[in-house]
Amino acid sequence: MTERGDGTPRGDHVQLLPAERLQRIRELLGRQGSVRVATLSRELGVSEVTIRSDLSQLEQEGFARRTHGGAVLARGTRYERPFAEQEARFREEKRRIGQAAARLVEDGDTIILDVGTTTTEVARHLPAGLTDVVVITSSLNIALELEKYPYVTVLVTGGTLRSLQHSLVNPYGTLLLSQVNADKLFLGCNGVSAAKGITNANLQEAEIKRAMIAAAKQVIVVADHSKIGSVAVAHVAPLSAVDRVVTDQAADPREVEHIRQAGVEVDLV
Repeated sequence: MTERGDGTPRGDHVQLLPAERLQRIRELLGRQGSVRVATLSRELGVSEVTIRSDLSQLEQEGFARRTHGGAVLARGTRYERPFAEQEARFREEKRRIGQAAARLVEDGDTIILDVGTTTTEVARHLPAGLTDVVVITSSLNIALELEKYPYVTVLVTGGTLRSLQHSLVNPYGTLLLSQVNADKLFLGCNGVSAAKGITNANLQEAEIKRAMIAAAKQVIVVADHSKIGSVAVAHVAPLSAVDRVVTDQAADPREVEHIRQAGVEVDLV
């Protein structure tokens, strides 16, 4: 492959948008554990200068650690699947969880819907006929899902777009949340553990989740069985901050019992 006069590689590559390129690098890091600047430049069809800039951004996010000639996956980091990939996992279980959780919403409620594929199922299954419901969300796809419900007023938190999960994060992601008092929060996460509490794979989203918990009277975690007993890199809250967990029947029964012993109600659907 040759380079143009401006140092940019030239070839037959389809040029990815910057966000798409960053996601491709995340996926490679998640699978391989390490990447090389020269290899990424060749495979993605951009200059090594651009790749170094991308790796620096991932290092700032806490996802990668720069090395000579490349980068490695940051210690303790788990690969975070893109929204579309997550949506295909345990689809039926998430649908049941969403249905059960949505039945907890009552007329006049102000609720917060966190980002995620399971919280999206809550939005999709809100009962018809509810009145005076206000939904606050940091999820762009959930806001779009709720357009079809005339009885729901939707407030979007604002902030900086994180395309991997269609989510809004800081800076400016917590301003609205600091000004509201919600009845219920439906919280997504990557881990629910009696020992380690609620954890998440992304530090930026963990910060927003903590603000959501502070803004809600009742915290309801919606999580499929793969999250029960798991621990991710970013601490969100202790289990004492949670009122209820809605999960599916394949959840580890020993971990479910430990969570119940901690005083948290668990619904198996």
